[in-house]
Amino acid sequence: MKPILLACAAALSLSSTLVQAAPTPASRAEIAHLVGYLNASGCSFNRNGSWHDAGKAAQHLQRKYDYLVKRDLVASSEDFIARAASESSMTGKPYQVRCGSAAPVDSAAWLKAELAKYRAAQRVSR
Repeated sequence: MKPILLACAAALSLSSTLVQAAPTPASRAEIAHLVGYLNASGCSFNRNGSWHDAGKAAQHLQRKYDYLVKRDLVASSEDFIARAASESSMTGKPYQVRCGSAAPVDSAAWLKAELAKYRAAQRVSR
């Protein structure tokens, strides 16, 4: 009986670590930038084997983000990328971005690169 109680306690402890605070204003601005960047990119977005235009992709990621925020599952831009913008929550297949004739890249890498550029620009403008 004791091993079962220990397992239950461990599971409860783990699940409580998944609950996070709401995104900070800076994180909300970064996430809005990333969604806007995708929307304006003109790139194609692969989700579950189908290519979608950037506008539809941005709408999809915004819906996923809104869903996660309501459940306190996104506290940072990195959380947004990992939990909403990297892979399908239904199939687990990675999302990809293809810009022009370039080879597709994983959306996580594409968004992390843009996030780094955005943060660098923010530091310069201060």
